Amino acid sequence: MKNTKARNASGYMFLAPWLIGFFLLAIGPILVSLYLSFTRYDMVGDPRWTGLDNYIYMFTRDRRFWKTLEVTFHYVVFAVPLRLIMALGVAMLLDKGLRTIGLYRAIFYLPSLLGASIAIAILWRQLFSIDGVVNQVLAVFGIQGIGWITNPSTSIYTLIVLAIWQFGAPMLIFLAGLRGIPKDLYEAADIDGTPRFRKFYAITLPMLAPVVFFNLVLQIIEAFKIFSPAFIISNGTGGPADSLLVYTVYLFNEAFKFFRMGYASALAWVLLVIIGLFTALAFATSKYWVHYENERD
Repeated sequence: MKNTKARNASGYMFLAPWLIGFFLLAIGPILVSLYLSFTRYDMVGDPRWTGLDNYIYMFTRDRRFWKTLEVTFHYVVFAVPLRLIMALGVAMLLDKGLRTIGLYRAIFYLPSLLGASIAIAILWRQLFSIDGVVNQVLAVFGIQGIGWITNPSTSIYTLIVLAIWQFGAPMLIFLAGLRGIPKDLYEAADIDGTPRFRKFYAITLPMLAPVVFFNLVLQIIEAFKIFSPAFIISNGTGGPADSLLVYTVYLFNEAFKFFRMGYASALAWVLLVIIGLFTALAFATSKYWVHYENERD
């Protein structure tokens, strides 16, 4: 018994730094944020309890809140499926047994490492400006370009293109999933003369469904959290005409620009609930299209 306690004590000692950091840097701020969401707090005076006022104002009188939801949902609906399609397409190309596949993996993964950086967001703003590279290329073909970022009807699509460009992480997960599909299934299909599209529809997609589900959940969460590109490209304003005012940019401005920390905390909890609902929806629907190899019929 003493030896068991001694072994457990040494384990808890190794875990102690992580546990202390988890409770002080994660659980603690989460609970404080929940409390502040029911207060009026400007980061100078003491928080003043206001009950549900922040949430009532948010859902009944804050028009910009609904605009941020519209912009964010627009981004999520387009960016998530297009990024997954791009990632799966490139993964299938790399799964052909190329000799320099390691080099190609690194090249395609590089945008995922750089895409969230401030430098890439600034570069993106220059590419799609009125005199940027995109319009210069279009001018070669006699096409008059527009201000892609300054036009409210096109600005959100520059963010979506940036998101698609960052397909490296889901691509690597898809590639690992493709390597796990038994080759004998494709060999049997070849003997039967099955067309390539039929093999993709009947073998690849069903066998890859758990990986698709995993990537889908991760990408939904990441898409709702988009911040740096929208903040940099819009100069922190969410403009033009709030067309780039994604949820996290609005939350950041409320907290650190207007110092309405209580209201920003309420926004953060609503975002948490939205992400939780979408994740729960994904899990609830997964039983209809995700099948695992070892599950019983």
